[in-house]
Amino acid sequence: MSPVKTFHNAYDTHYHIVFPVKYRKSLLTNEILLAIVEIAQEISERYDIEFEKIGTDQDHIHILASFAPKYSGSDVVRIFKSITAKQLFARFPHLRKELWGGEFWSDGFYLATVGERGNWKAVERYVANQGKTMNLPQQLQLLT
Repeated sequence: MSPVKTFHNAYDTHYHIVFPVKYRKSLLTNEILLAIVEIAQEISERYDIEFEKIGTDQDHIHILASFAPKYSGSDVVRIFKSITAKQLFARFPHLRKELWGGEFWSDGFYLATVGERGNWKAVERYVANQGKTMNLPQQLQLLT
């Protein structure tokens, strides 16, 4: 991959982001995931955030993303969570019964940078294969 160039900067940043559904409920069905991917495309166009891969394991989501340094990781998580939650509740009213507190995502998240020279391909494979059986170690190790 080559750096993204804008009028004022060039960047080549990639982030692995993980966060669970509220109460760790297993609500990320194929139908919900397809809606999330569609919403992510809209977010991408509006905020210039590239969602390179999105994978789920029914109760949490993994995102591999690249975004300009004008955003912090917390900004991207906040944008993604708020917009997807609002649209998912609108598209799937039955979700409100499952999530009685009115929130779709839990408050916390995991965020890590991903280097192309180190663990890029491993993380990309891991995110793409969420919910599928794989022969990966329990926890990805950083390559040195």
